[in-house]
Amino acid sequence: MPDEEAEPTDAVDAATDPALPAEPHADDGLDLARALTRAAAGSTSRAKRRRPFTGERRSVTGNRVSGSHPDDRDPQLLDSTMARLIGERGWELDLRMRGVFARWAELVGDEVAAHCSPESFTDGRLVVRTDSTAWATQLTLLAPTVVRRLNEELGPGTVVVIDVQGPHLPSWKKGRRTTRDGRGPRDTYG
Repeated sequence: MPDEEAEPTDAVDAATDPALPAEPHADDGLDLARALTRAAAGSTSRAKRRRPFTGERRSVTGNRVSGSHPDDRDPQLLDSTMARLIGERGWELDLRMRGVFARWAELVGDEVAAHCSPESFTDGRLVVRTDSTAWATQLTLLAPTVVRRLNEELGPGTVVVIDVQGPHLPSWKKGRRTTRDGRGPRDTYG
């Protein structure tokens, strides 16, 4: 009877596994399942009791879990998020200058703003375009006052100089052959 003496190799020995009961189990297998469940629950509850409480919870994967305290993963207010983004990117001065461009009439007055408009700002130099040469002269005289007013709004030393440019005028230079100091089309009339 060699078949009766051979045992299957995948059978679990109760003496080697402490989770299994030492006594034989019933045919339905429920007592084995209960014993395994008790053993698994006992080992995890003991591990949880041994770990000291640090004030923050961790998930099974080890990542932090927010809980009831504020966390970086919680929804943030739009102003604080935008302020952080502007600070990280270095856009403060650009945004303040765009604010100056938008409030130009409020800063320099309605009459001056009707004839002059800011075009660009780079390295402390504000370029302003006027609609006539008379207003270019007028704004050149008002430049120190405008620089002082802009620096009050933006911070000291932000605007160093105002470059006043006159209106865009048509060019009288036509063709390949032109004279350098010519008077344009009027030079043929004598």
